[in-house]
Amino acid sequence: MAETTTIKSSYIWSEAEWNLREERMRHRALTANSESEAWRLITRQARTVLRTYSTSFFIVTRFLPPDKREQVEAIYAAVRYPDEIVDSFPLTPEQRCLRLNNWAADYELALTTNSIQQTLKLNVPCFLASFAHVTRKAGIPPEHYRSFLTAMKLDVWPRRFSTLNDLIESYIYGSAIVVGYFLTYVYGSTTPQDFERALLSAKHLGIALQLTNFLRDVTEDQRRGRLYLPLDMLRSEGITGDADATAPEHQAAFRRVLNTLTEIAEDHYARAYADLDAFAPDCRTAIHACINVY
Repeated sequence: MAETTTIKSSYIWSEAEWNLREERMRHRALTANSESEAWRLITRQARTVLRTYSTSFFIVTRFLPPDKREQVEAIYAAVRYPDEIVDSFPLTPEQRCLRLNNWAADYELALTTNSIQQTLKLNVPCFLASFAHVTRKAGIPPEHYRSFLTAMKLDVWPRRFSTLNDLIESYIYGSAIVVGYFLTYVYGSTTPQDFERALLSAKHLGIALQLTNFLRDVTEDQRRGRLYLPLDMLRSEGITGDADATAPEHQAAFRRVLNTLTEIAEDHYARAYADLDAFAPDCRTAIHACINVY
């Protein structure tokens, strides 16, 4: 399951509640007296999304300066909603794909505009309008969010991953690494020369966070028909064919695979921490807190 690198709370909104909040937010933003007021209205609701769905990441973001914190909140809302489409709303796979395709089309439309209110007048959802504003302001490459949405579709039609590299390149890149890239463009680097090193740190942290989510959610993912453990690791422990994490005869082997992946995740956390100084000083405390929380 794509967790957008955060631990979700047990409470979730229904699709109807998301839609009602969107309707109210849209009306207020469209009637706002200025772009900055429309931005504040939407990011206030984005903050509610973050506080509702991820207590841990909400606390982490409190260490950011206000302007960057608002941008991060806008990013979170833009990745949270597609994740809810594939994980929480009571939809068929076909309906989930249709929702994601519509969301992707609205994203492309949002990229053609120059303001939040202009975007909203094209019936683009508020959280995409605010995210497009962040991409313009921070210079986030548009293809990163496309990669994120591609990963969401892999949750609709799950497949197995032959190796760890396959898992990282085919899924973790879109579900977590590019989310780290979004944040890096907002956080900024100590110097322009440090930016690539900051992106590398974000990549390692994205891998570590997503692996942590996989390790925590093996049984839940299995109920959804998903397996995020590399097949070659399972085979090396004698698990072939259907891998059942709940089967007593498989549990010892699963534990060994999970222990191996835990060590790999810890290595990526360490690599992320090693380049923490590449990020702008006003964001390092938040990033450090994120590493420590997980």
